[in-house]
Amino acid sequence: MRRGMATTALVAGLALAATACGSGGGGDQQSGGELSGTVTFWDTSNDAEKATYKKLAESFEKEHPKVDVKYVSVAFGEANAKFKNAAGAGAGAPDVMRTEVAWVADFANLGYLAPLDDTPALDNTGDYLPQALGSTKFKDKTYAVPQVTDTLGLFYNKRLLKQAGVEVPKTFAELTAAAEQIKDKTGATALYLRGDDPYWFLPYLYGEGGDMVDARDKVVTIDDDAGVKAFKAIKDLVGSKAAVTDATDGQENQLKALKDGSVAMAVSGPWDIEGVRAGKEFKDKKNLGVAPVPGGSASQGSPQGGWNLSVYAGSKNLQASYAFAKYMSSAKIQQQTTEQLSLLPTRKSVYEVPSVKNNEMVGFFKPAVDKAVQRPWIAEGNALFEPVKVQMNKVLTGSSTPEQAAKAVGDSYRKILKDYK
Repeated sequence: MRRGMATTALVAGLALAATACGSGGGGDQQSGGELSGTVTFWDTSNDAEKATYKKLAESFEKEHPKVDVKYVSVAFGEANAKFKNAAGAGAGAPDVMRTEVAWVADFANLGYLAPLDDTPALDNTGDYLPQALGSTKFKDKTYAVPQVTDTLGLFYNKRLLKQAGVEVPKTFAELTAAAEQIKDKTGATALYLRGDDPYWFLPYLYGEGGDMVDARDKVVTIDDDAGVKAFKAIKDLVGSKAAVTDATDGQENQLKALKDGSVAMAVSGPWDIEGVRAGKEFKDKKNLGVAPVPGGSASQGSPQGGWNLSVYAGSKNLQASYAFAKYMSSAKIQQQTTEQLSLLPTRKSVYEVPSVKNNEMVGFFKPAVDKAVQRPWIAEGNALFEPVKVQMNKVLTGSSTPEQAAKAVGDSYRKILKDYK
């Protein structure tokens, strides 16, 4: 559930009450320095990942046999609102949550997260990648520990591109130019375009030299020329039939299209590697190629993404929750998630481990992450996506022009960000 700016004070008050009442899922307090009781963990990983995370979470119990980890898989699309509802009501919130990087500042601003500075949750912070650690900060305090970092890349079917006789495109203009040849030679559409998720709009915006806002100077920038060009870019890709799209279920539809070979390329991240490789087109895993997201007319860039671990401010079992967050972000666990899922670690030291250093997907995505564009880590950051989603749909269905869409998003941003120009 989205909360307006006017309700922030009320929500913060509820959060303080929740802190006093507890989460209802914590457990016994520690006695004699030994961790005990219950830690409820909400895992927002996808279907290809959650079995691994469940086993890793439960392995914490081996090191702390008096702690019972209650693992709960929560769908990513439902997790934000579900957590806010539970935390706001003071009942049902998890002790620890796998939190999307854009949610941290929002939840912290509402008073729902426990500050982690000077707690056992933060272990050797100098080992974390600076950009990953940056997403855990809000108003000079740390409210999460980095677990996974990522960005977007261009997934491509090597066999189809070879059959079509085209090179991996470096720009969307090159992709459009090659689309007809790909269709004629292979029967596949060149690109699946995620029209249902505004996160996937950002490479088009960055590619035109734009951004959502200038957080330092407090200026809305998405409705400038770059924003108009970005909306035009997605419209032209679909209009020219270089790309196919869907207004809903883009995650599943994109995966299916890639796995079945009905599209030659798609923009996605490390979280989809195992899912894509499960398809018939990638029985030979080497058939999956990954390249930088194509650039636009001005630049090239992909957003910094990833996942952090946050501790609920109202947890009844803070000490065990701190320890669990530390464990799940440890070098040992991050190494295992890379080995099993090809996800990118947030710890520098893990990249020196041979099994990680030699991982093919890490080899591509680590340089891409190093160059990823930082999103605005502001409390309203997550709320900036919904207006984009609405206007993407309108542009792709022809009910709005790129100029109208950019203006509408800018107008929405200035209502959300009261002190922005």
